[in-house]
Amino acid sequence: MSATITDSSYSWVRLVLTLAIAVIVNVGMWAIIVILPAVEAEFGTSRADASMPYTLTMIGFAVGNFAIGKAVDRFGVTVSLIAAAIGVAAGFGLATLSQSIAALSLAQLLVGFASAVGFGPLIADISHWFVRRRGIAVALVASGNYLSGAFWPLVLAGMLEQAGWRSVYLFMAVVTLVGVIPLSLALRRRLPEEAQAAAQTLSLRKARSAGLSPRALQYLLGLAGIGCCVAMSMPQVHIVAYCVDLGYGPAVGAEMLALMLLGGVASRIVSGLLADQLGGVRTLLIGSALQCLALFLYLPSDALVSLYVVSLIFGLSQGGIVPSYALIVREYMPAREAGARVGFVMMATIMGMALGGWMSGWIYDVSGSYQLAFVNGILWNGLNIVIMLWLLSRSGPRTREVVPA
Repeated sequence: MSATITDSSYSWVRLVLTLAIAVIVNVGMWAIIVILPAVEAEFGTSRADASMPYTLTMIGFAVGNFAIGKAVDRFGVTVSLIAAAIGVAAGFGLATLSQSIAALSLAQLLVGFASAVGFGPLIADISHWFVRRRGIAVALVASGNYLSGAFWPLVLAGMLEQAGWRSVYLFMAVVTLVGVIPLSLALRRRLPEEAQAAAQTLSLRKARSAGLSPRALQYLLGLAGIGCCVAMSMPQVHIVAYCVDLGYGPAVGAEMLALMLLGGVASRIVSGLLADQLGGVRTLLIGSALQCLALFLYLPSDALVSLYVVSLIFGLSQGGIVPSYALIVREYMPAREAGARVGFVMMATIMGMALGGWMSGWIYDVSGSYQLAFVNGILWNGLNIVIMLWLLSRSGPRTREVVPA
């Protein structure tokens, strides 16, 4: 069985179930973006202060990717998913009781930590079940994050207008429990020991060819991830607020966010197919360069049509970046440590999102507009490109992996 378990029909069934879980549980990351203008109005705070719940969400999401990734390595994905679903629901419930930005931020820390199970840990788990088609498998599971961001803001926008953000959060607490726990029970099957050993042999062989230790590569990828995601956070976190400032309203901003993230889904799928041919490093470099170009396009754009177009271009440009980090980890680091190693690099990318989300709000408060925030993102994106070019120069010619018999 171990010779055929990877890239098998069961692998694809597991992929579909994993994607469904990711779409549900990742709402913990996106819900706070939808309610940001309502929170700012209710508590009468500045844009930077109103961004703090999102920043705490992303800090929790970052730490959760690493901590829950280690738990998946040790206890398996099902136990981790059940515990995380309960955590997300509890965080939403506590958020509805908050009477200040500080209390809401602490509740969002729990929401972010627990919902992290739907990103790095699920990506690491599905990567074990594919070899030949690992790129597209990882990309599809990573797309669950963007599908969640494209689907839920549209669903929740009407409820937000009619019933308020607290009703939105209670609804999502119930959806998370009812949706995630039953699906997680279908993922109880563990990868056979022989298949794990074969994957370990392949990854160790690749690691020796890179000329960098796993720890050095991990830290380098972490720094690159911070750079690209500070840049990525500007449109993703502030597009709704940006549209409100321009007089277009939050509903238009939610539509642009959904369009951006749907473009990101398409980008992730194409990047996954590309990564199966070019490898993670080259695929990441292509995505990072295209993202930088898209950020430049935002600078002259403030008309409604141009913002829709640029938001779609941005989504189509950057969607494949973060999954490529996971592919690099799986190509060059020990397979038995996939959960922790992928989790660490995902943690760094999300810390970049958290830093960038706050930084853009602060720049807005100081300058009175988002123009300098876009420029700030472009500069951080340049750091990512430099690191990827250096890493590519250190890497030897890519060789195709052979599925162990």
